[in-house]
Amino acid sequence: MAEENKKPEVQEEVELKTNVAAAEELATPDSIEEPKGYASPAQANPEKFLKEFNWHNYEEGIDPIDDDKLDEFEKLVAENFVDTLDDEVVEGTVINITDRDAIIDINAKSEGVISLNEFRYNPDLKVGDKVEVLIDVREDATGQLILSHRKARVIKAWDRVNKAHEDGTIVTGFVKARTKGGMIVDVFGIEAFLPGSQIDVKPIRDYDAYVNKTMEFKVVKINQEFKNVVVSHKALIEADIEEQKKEIIGQLEKGQVLEGTVKNITSYGVFVDLGGVDGLVHITDLSWSRINHPNEIVDLDQKLNVVILDFDEDKTRIQLGLKQLKKHPWDALSENLSVGDKVKGKVVVIADYGAFVEVEEGVEGLIHVSEMSWSTHLRSAQDFVNVGDEVEAQILTMDRDDRKMSLGIKQLSQDPWTDITSKYPVGSRHTGIVRNFTNFGVFVELEEGIDGLIYISDLSWTKKVKHPSEFTNIGDKLEVVVLELDVEGRKLSLGHKQIEDNPWDKYEEEFAVGTKHTGTIDEVVDKGAVVKFNEDIEAFIPGRHMEKEDGSKLSKGEEAEFQIIEFNKDFKRVVASHTSLFKEEEAKIVKQAAKKAADSAAASAPTLGDANDALAALKKKMEKGGN
Repeated sequence: MAEENKKPEVQEEVELKTNVAAAEELATPDSIEEPKGYASPAQANPEKFLKEFNWHNYEEGIDPIDDDKLDEFEKLVAENFVDTLDDEVVEGTVINITDRDAIIDINAKSEGVISLNEFRYNPDLKVGDKVEVLIDVREDATGQLILSHRKARVIKAWDRVNKAHEDGTIVTGFVKARTKGGMIVDVFGIEAFLPGSQIDVKPIRDYDAYVNKTMEFKVVKINQEFKNVVVSHKALIEADIEEQKKEIIGQLEKGQVLEGTVKNITSYGVFVDLGGVDGLVHITDLSWSRINHPNEIVDLDQKLNVVILDFDEDKTRIQLGLKQLKKHPWDALSENLSVGDKVKGKVVVIADYGAFVEVEEGVEGLIHVSEMSWSTHLRSAQDFVNVGDEVEAQILTMDRDDRKMSLGIKQLSQDPWTDITSKYPVGSRHTGIVRNFTNFGVFVELEEGIDGLIYISDLSWTKKVKHPSEFTNIGDKLEVVVLELDVEGRKLSLGHKQIEDNPWDKYEEEFAVGTKHTGTIDEVVDKGAVVKFNEDIEAFIPGRHMEKEDGSKLSKGEEAEFQIIEFNKDFKRVVASHTSLFKEEEAKIVKQAAKKAADSAAASAPTLGDANDALAALKKKMEKGGN
């Protein structure tokens, strides 16, 4: 009964699976007892059994069906055939590859089709390869299965990625595209990020060269929350060269010359790959000459010989040199070159204190700013030369042991102070340029190397100058008279007011004590007032001398008559009074002042005897000095 109940069920099944299972059951005779350990033909070779199965006998019910044999048949079908109704990942075999598709056998009633686009990460796909697939569509219009390799990879991808990360195993990925800061890589169907710094041990200049390439990677980071995966190709390279690195480092010695490749160029130096280990050639060790940037000497990927200068105890930092492979320029400097010789060179560096001139490759001399001009008024070196200028100079000092040289430019021209007495005698008049101010005067340049000082008191006869900037400006031309000349001290005393006669000499008589003048109160101050009689003469009116005849006092802007009560030419001081015009007491003061001024003038007037006495004293002084 059990056998009869199963037959209708098998015959009613639409799927091939059920029919094949029933056929296998019927195909095995139940009359034959199998010995223990015996394998039936169906078990021994299921594929051959299914191929040779007599379907006609099964359909006609000719062969009897045993329940045990039917169970065995169903078991074989379950083991060897795929249920296309289940959404599970199965393994298939590539049986054919067309221009666009790959034909996959998954042991179903028909083969499946997968677009080759899903195998872009694996360009080496060939017939016979095992691939994981997911049934996407059971049957298309032609009765063919539509499979998906990409979906199958995604399903199992995270398990594989996590395992690869945990175990540190190497994975294969396909570089899909370039993105900001790196590349997008397909790993097991998951888009992973490959940072630019993790592509190679050397800096990458062309990212596009890696697109559409299949490479090996190591999973270095996984963010489970955001489903982000970071991979590295550099880690694999570093692991490969680590052994080489240890071997190379162990053989390093100071002074050893090695061949390397320029790996990276920075503003401070060049990194050279010595075959797995990097060393730095500092910019100062690239050339004996001064350079602004290392790319003036080397190029990327350039092969060159370098010498090991130093390294730390762990040999992780290696200092290399390039210029040391050449003889030091100072050692190659001509023995005939000596102090006093003229040399030509190019200005390479300018500092506040001077300029460095390269007279030969790697040989520099310093021109101090004081050696650029005969002028005692020091300026910046940039006022004389610029970087890149070709200059001629004279060697002042040379130390071959310390490799130092000092140069001078001014020595190539005559010292202007040599004939200073003939060019600028005392009393001569000249025109100079205002170069600098001090609180006590103005420095005027008569020519390059000849500066003179005008004291503030020698700027004007009449104006009271508190600071030179009130009188002139830097760069202005100014007429001067040579007042004093000190050749040994290289000092020149100049005057500006001396180009005109002292106006106080002519005013001495006009504004003598007792003379009367009309003026207007220009300004009222604490102790009196100021009256201007002309552009040069300004008189002070004491407070008690401002009283008018009616008892009131003069105010600003009021015009009145004044009497001079004091005139001092040396101190440029004039004192006047209004009150003395109508009061006897003040008038008496004026007369006394006038008599005192006359007596003083008489006493100061030199006599012949005074002159003789002065000459005798001078002669005696000179004689003492001569002894």
